[in-house]
Amino acid sequence: ARFSYVRMKYLFFSWLVVFVGSWIIYVQYSTYTELCRGKDCKKIICDKYKTGVIDGPACNSLCVTETLYFGKCLSTKPNNQMYLGIWDNLPGVVKCQMEQALHLDFGTELEPRKEIVLFDKPTRGTTVQKFKEMVYSLFKAKLGDQGNLSELVNLILTVADGDKDGQVSLGEAKSAWALLQLNEFLLMVILQDKEHTPKLMGFCGDLYVMESVEYTSLYGVSLPWVIELFIPSGFRRSMDQLFTPSWPRKAKIAIGLLEFVEDVFHGPYGNFLMCDTSAKNLGYNEKYDLKMVDMRKIVPETNLKELIKDRHCESDLDCVYGTDCRTSCDQNTMKCTSEVIQPNLAKACQLLKDYLLRGAPSEIREELEKQLYSCIALKVTANQMEMEHSLILNNLKTLLWKKISYTNDS
Repeated sequence: ARFSYVRMKYLFFSWLVVFVGSWIIYVQYSTYTELCRGKDCKKIICDKYKTGVIDGPACNSLCVTETLYFGKCLSTKPNNQMYLGIWDNLPGVVKCQMEQALHLDFGTELEPRKEIVLFDKPTRGTTVQKFKEMVYSLFKAKLGDQGNLSELVNLILTVADGDKDGQVSLGEAKSAWALLQLNEFLLMVILQDKEHTPKLMGFCGDLYVMESVEYTSLYGVSLPWVIELFIPSGFRRSMDQLFTPSWPRKAKIAIGLLEFVEDVFHGPYGNFLMCDTSAKNLGYNEKYDLKMVDMRKIVPETNLKELIKDRHCESDLDCVYGTDCRTSCDQNTMKCTSEVIQPNLAKACQLLKDYLLRGAPSEIREELEKQLYSCIALKVTANQMEMEHSLILNNLKTLLWKKISYTNDS
């Protein structure tokens, strides 16, 4: 009887483990097939390329020679496809927009992409001058009335000429127009000569390939997803802090983030707002130079203000884009105001606080902590905000560089 009881107990727990394991595998598989739609993306793009609708430097490799292929799926949303990829033996990150991106998403899913409007502009017969006017109008709506938008239009035409024959074909123009609806692509073009922006490798339609970054997060160690399921979030944060580079290397990465904040703060074509400053969007290379991994939630300030103002709200929680771009709710009108509360620098310092203070040299720790908290307290509405912004940013960079400039790790 005792033997039967033990055997039944063993069989029960074995069945329970198999059941739970099968359920987890099923849920993960279902999630994967929903999130990772690379085959659908490739089919849509290649069908359009083979019928002559679109063109670009990545089209032939993707659809004909198949020397551009998708590897590991990195997608976190079904409409934003992202994969590690290989293009002619060079590593890259492949991104494809599976749904329309004509406006910012404030919490609701965008309407599914409709074939009837896919790559519909510019139309056949559109002259280069007319296309330039279309691009200029788009930039004016996104970036505001900047004095040098004509320069940016010319830059876009240079990028759109994928085969470098000195002319922009209709297929290349359709691809460029679709890509310009995406803030990340626009930002890559604007900051193409900056150190911390990943380089654009090529495009086809609204699929584009960008430089791959070796280390794709400031924190942590990669674990199998089965193990991740059973690790408490608090313990995971502690683990993340343990698996970081040495402090001088962390300081160099932090300086890179501060320099990127400078790049997007009142740059040559206006101010861009970082609306998701989580560590997963930042990476670094083997030299510990910061590289942006995902810039899809970095949006033009003019564009965001226009879209969020007069939005109906009950509280300040209704006036948020991404995780970090927050305005306030006017309780008299029950509409969102247009002024974002925190500048990019304050959000970057909030991210860097624990990252830099852990393991910081004792002789600068107190000063570093003081400067970081001053940075976090920075508000857009403060008097002389721009002057204070520049002063805090330069003080932080100087403090960090002074400490690491003579170390081998830097």
